[in-house]
Amino acid sequence: MGLSTVGAGGSVVLDDVSVERVWDRLKSDPKAVLVDVRTKAEWSFVGVPDLTPIGKQLHLVEWQTFPAGQVDPQFADKLMSALEAASVGRDDEIFFICRSGGRSMSAARAMTANGYSRCRNVADGFEGPLDPRRHRGGSGGWKAAGLPWAQS
Repeated sequence: MGLSTVGAGGSVVLDDVSVERVWDRLKSDPKAVLVDVRTKAEWSFVGVPDLTPIGKQLHLVEWQTFPAGQVDPQFADKLMSALEAASVGRDDEIFFICRSGGRSMSAARAMTANGYSRCRNVADGFEGPLDPRRHRGGSGGWKAAGLPWAQS
């Protein structure tokens, strides 16, 4: 896994990391953190990654508001405050997860633009891509990989 880099035209290029690799990094690096950027409704009704087996806390900060679907203009400020409170440094590894990888990539780019140098996107997210029946959760992502998760 390389660092986030600047590509052609000044765009930020971020790593897509498999859920299994993310789990390994979270277990092996005491400073690595996971940020779930889905909505409160998704956290409540779909579930969240459970990091308690490895003694870590999941950071929950919405990228988009529900039900409007607008990007929260305060996202970076909210997350920076949460990371600072948790003693997460700008050079610590931060993994971003959403449903399937799109919002988390945008959130990771936003935080890279705010000076966080090791932002990573969780490939396939929490639920993974749509399967042939147009369902999620069975063919990729955190849940399909059998990683710990909880539902309220």
